[in-house]
Amino acid sequence: QVQLVESGGGLVQAGGSLRLSCAASGRTFSSYTMGWFCQAPGKEREFVAGINWSGGSTYYADSVKGRFTISRDNAKNMVYLQMNSLKPEDTAVYYCAAATASGNLYLPGPYGYWGQGTQVTVSS
Repeated sequence: QVQLVESGGGLVQAGGSLRLSCAASGRTFSSYTMGWFCQAPGKEREFVAGINWSGGSTYYADSVKGRFTISRDNAKNMVYLQMNSLKPEDTAVYYCAAATASGNLYLPGPYGYWGQGTQVTVSS
């Protein structure tokens, strides 16, 4: 069992930066591929970024490549999402998730554990 708690969201102007954090409980955290997803009002939950168990492999949605960076610290049971050059269209609730099944990791399906989300609002 893994519990995930996100933090670091807030209100920022376009062009600004935020760093989201995800604190995980559970001794098996380091074995999970982790992902960040976002969901804007009236839209489906979308993949943002993912990282494998060791941190050696990362992958991103095209919309955030070059602006966002995902990282993890297995010793601290933490996953991070550094968000730079933020745009109003990045406004959404951001969720941290742990993959518990095989499948397309760009989709929510393989992720069995989810946090409660943190709101990111980017003003123009």
